[in-house]
Amino acid sequence: MQQLQHAAANKQRMTKRIAIYACFIVFLVIGVIVYLWTPARQRVQSIMTVATLDRSPGQMQFPNINTSELSPARQRIIQIARSEFTAQADGTKYSQGSHEPWCADFVSWVMNQAGVPLKNPHTGSWRIPGTFTLREYYQAAGRFKPADSGYVPQAGDVAIYRNSPVFGDHTHIVLDYNKGALVTVGGNEANRVRVMTNTGKRYEGLLGYGVPE
Repeated sequence: MQQLQHAAANKQRMTKRIAIYACFIVFLVIGVIVYLWTPARQRVQSIMTVATLDRSPGQMQFPNINTSELSPARQRIIQIARSEFTAQADGTKYSQGSHEPWCADFVSWVMNQAGVPLKNPHTGSWRIPGTFTLREYYQAAGRFKPADSGYVPQAGDVAIYRNSPVFGDHTHIVLDYNKGALVTVGGNEANRVRVMTNTGKRYEGLLGYGVPE
């Protein structure tokens, strides 16, 4: 009796395995058929889409910038920003140890290291942790250029956003501007120091630029 029960159990297990293998083979065959019937152009487009994502703005390398015509302060800003992009330090390096959104901390830190420190109107510190206060600082200093003023941004400027559909309230440093494309480097972008090319929707919410001198 026990031998019959054991044989029956083995048969059930074997039947289940066969069913699983059969399902796997069916799905595999369907996948191959769908692939073969997909137009070659569509497959190429899919591959191109993946490649585009791999080369997304967040994956850009730091650009080669001709700084020979920039002021010494702007040259130092670009040099320090490049070093920090390479180092990829934690945000607390720029926020004096505070755990907080650190885009404005990054800008403040770079400017301080470059010898053109900001001054927080509330604390007197070189660090301005908020984008609202950052804009107020530049406005009070007479060094804020509104986005609709016709000003052409230069390497070393600070771009400031409010309610951007991409950035929210944000700030980062201009590296280059060419034919409507604004190349920037900023902290707390995907929780890292990131280089981006800003076009289209990324300009929405752009308030303007703070100039270093």
